[in-house]
Amino acid sequence: MPDPILPEVRLLQSGDQCRLCRCGRSACLPDCPAECPDGLHLTAGREQRLLLCRCGRSARLPYCDGSHSPPAAGFGQRWRRFWRGE
Repeated sequence: MPDPILPEVRLLQSGDQCRLCRCGRSACLPDCPAECPDGLHLTAGREQRLLLCRCGRSARLPYCDGSHSPPAAGFGQRWRRFWRGE
């Protein structure tokens, strides 16, 4: 079984701008091409980290909801979904 496509953790500084995919069809997830009308324009008001979907399966695009891994019970198991197995 291939490894899941893990989310991207992106650090934004205050004033940073990005355009993020909300439809899941971008070839360069989580970023959105300029010609797509559904992109989310985001300007950071403060330093922040975003957990961004790279597999396109999240119900909360552009943010990762853990859909790249099978369901898990409990907080510890859900947290492990975001890391490659050892």
